[in-house]
Amino acid sequence: MGDIQPDRAARFRRVYADNYRSLVAYARRRTSNADDAADVVAETFLVTWQRLDDIEGSDRPLPWLYGVARNVILNQQRGDRRRERLAERLRFELAPISTDPPEAEATSAAHEALAFLSESDREVLRLSAWEGLSPAEMAAVLNCSPGTARVRLLRARRRFAHHFAERAEGEGNSFPRRHGPALAMRNEGVQ
Repeated sequence: MGDIQPDRAARFRRVYADNYRSLVAYARRRTSNADDAADVVAETFLVTWQRLDDIEGSDRPLPWLYGVARNVILNQQRGDRRRERLAERLRFELAPISTDPPEAEATSAAHEALAFLSESDREVLRLSAWEGLSPAEMAAVLNCSPGTARVRLLRARRRFAHHFAERAEGEGNSFPRRHGPALAMRNEGVQ
């Protein structure tokens, strides 16, 4: 088997060297950007390595390579369409739901309050509210003890409530100050 591998590698290098430029041009003309073309070429040569014996004896392997590249491009396009359909479905499912005016004011103030928090505070609040993790589960994500996660969450909630109250008072919002942060946190998924 030691003799076969060097011969196989030499055959592959020859196919690669003889056809690389033509294959790149083929892929580039059929894809929307250079990155996609590079992916097509790489995948085509991977298949070529795996199926090198299929083109053995062919004095002109380029048509076979084009066929493989065509299939790779078709697979890329199918994947792109699947991702587009999924994104559209998610956009529809996650479309904002209209809220009552006080809730809309609370949500706006909540977004502003979140923007004033540090990234670590925002992450703790997201893990708790949006991901629904307990302090013990948050500890695994944050690489800390459950007690430390509870303290971080408590402090982040306090800072959020403080910034929220400042935003709400600054805008002259009509909802009660003591209920505003809770309402906003509930709307934002921050419990």
